[in-house]
Amino acid sequence: MTERTRFNIGYAIAAIFAVFLIQYMVSTANSVAVIPYSQYQQLLRDGKVDSVGISDRTVQGTLKQPLPGGQKQFVTTRVDQDVAQELEKYHVRFTGQIESTFLRDLLSWVMPVLLFFGIWWYIGRRAAAGGGLGGGLMAIGKSKAKIYVESDTGVTFGDVAGVDEAKDELREVVDFLKSPKDYGRLGGRMPKGVLLVGPPGTGKTLLAKAVAGEARVPFFSISGSEFVEMFVGVGAARVRDLFQQAHQKAPAIIFIDELDALGRARGIGPFAGGHDEKEQTLNQLLVELDGFDSRTGLVILAATNRPEILDPALLRAGRFDRQVLVDRPDKKGRIAILDVHMKRVRIAPDVDPEGVAALTPGFTGADLANLVNEAALLATRRGAEAVAMTDFNHAVERMVAGLEKRNRLLNPKEREIVAYHEMGHALVALSLPGVDPVHKVSIIPRGVGALGYTIQRPIEDRFLMTKEELENKMAVLLGGRAAELIVFEHLSTGAADDLRRVTDIARSMVTRYGMSEKLGGVAYDREPGNLFGGADRPYPMREHDYAEDTAAAIDVEVRAIVDRVFQRAESILTARRPILDHAAKKLLEKETLERSDLESLIRDAPQEGLRAV
Repeated sequence: MTERTRFNIGYAIAAIFAVFLIQYMVSTANSVAVIPYSQYQQLLRDGKVDSVGISDRTVQGTLKQPLPGGQKQFVTTRVDQDVAQELEKYHVRFTGQIESTFLRDLLSWVMPVLLFFGIWWYIGRRAAAGGGLGGGLMAIGKSKAKIYVESDTGVTFGDVAGVDEAKDELREVVDFLKSPKDYGRLGGRMPKGVLLVGPPGTGKTLLAKAVAGEARVPFFSISGSEFVEMFVGVGAARVRDLFQQAHQKAPAIIFIDELDALGRARGIGPFAGGHDEKEQTLNQLLVELDGFDSRTGLVILAATNRPEILDPALLRAGRFDRQVLVDRPDKKGRIAILDVHMKRVRIAPDVDPEGVAALTPGFTGADLANLVNEAALLATRRGAEAVAMTDFNHAVERMVAGLEKRNRLLNPKEREIVAYHEMGHALVALSLPGVDPVHKVSIIPRGVGALGYTIQRPIEDRFLMTKEELENKMAVLLGGRAAELIVFEHLSTGAADDLRRVTDIARSMVTRYGMSEKLGGVAYDREPGNLFGGADRPYPMREHDYAEDTAAAIDVEVRAIVDRVFQRAESILTARRPILDHAAKKLLEKETLERSDLESLIRDAPQEGLRAV
């Protein structure tokens, strides 16, 4: 007998059983007569009732002789005796009326349950809207990646400038995504993962979007912090779901921004444990990286500015095989970036991108985009028709030194101290060789705590500094403190930031660069720190691995270097005291001195103030 035959026989048996059940219920209903209560009382007086059963609302019984319809069993509804006697007096036919409470009873059970689930659903939706539950309870393990299909990223390599080496590295990824089968004709394989490393704002995310835009493939973008939630196991589930979605749309790109939020090295830092939710998420990511074949057309891109704290298992061969450095642009790169952003604003004829690039050493792509925007806002504020070079100069000063605070009034004594302090910086810088030239000196307060500022502009990009150049830089920083001591014979709190920066340089000279004759060419500071800015140490400082006598010797040597440099700055200003006084008075009058003003002051200064140092 086949499965289909057995299935049909089962249906036939069930249908026959249902017919018999219906017949029994109909016959049972027909054998009981429903009579009015008044008829029941009459039958009772006539002695025709054999037996009865009484409940709160009904009376059921059996008759001695059947009714005209042939039923011997009957049922009727009870009526209050007083009401029954009153109705019977007037020969009225009456029966009881049973009020149906089915709906009321049903609602009394159902409504509290519905109210409870309604409140629970509402709270869940509110938490999901705030990002707490990842889009609803049923979607808690779903990936939160933003999906850009094909060229929806709106970015190509033409929109990325200043990082030509990184673009050349990523063009290979684009060629592979366009033709994954042809690319491996010689037996080679594409790296599974490409890690973009570099300081914040250098264009790592923009490069990843440009790769997707050039290759015209789906682009899954997600931040490393979006994997981890308050519930254990959610991060691992989201990693699995992300890779599953990407496999279905391959060839595709998965981009994980801020990878250090997810891929921090396991077992380091305070409160590290084996059952941490981040570690489970990282383990799942490692499994997924091992579990797919790069020939399927799936490429993992990630970005971080903290590569030194990533787990070594992420960076081994077969996972993130290739690291691409996206560094701060040089002068040529800054010119290219400025050309891209200046196309979007109206530029005056006197603006030279090369001149603006010379004013912005160390600026990242994001800084340059912000610079162009700030210059455009300044030009708009003054009602200009186009953005001029002066707007760029003011924008650079605003980004470097902070917003001018002309309403911050200093008393005459404080203004005089600030003027001598800033001229001390400028005069030492003008007196030493190989120091970045002074661009502007001002005693107008800027930023949070700066009562004045001295801006130096490097002539060219520098990547190495000698011991003499470092000491000259320290002397410039200590020039303000030295000027205060020479003129007023006391010290103020205005040199706090200068002292911190000088101490950092001196300690680095001793512990990192081996520039101390007493301690020799040994690197005592082996902490990697943050390679691309930010906090120097991501975790509490470890105890040093050298003797206490060596630590004491380091402190003595650092102080000796700072003292020696301070004496040098003091001697420079003492020898040029007339120039210092003359320039400080001019600064008090004009509040701001440009480079040309400083050069004319030195040229017109009394010659007896130009003794050799």
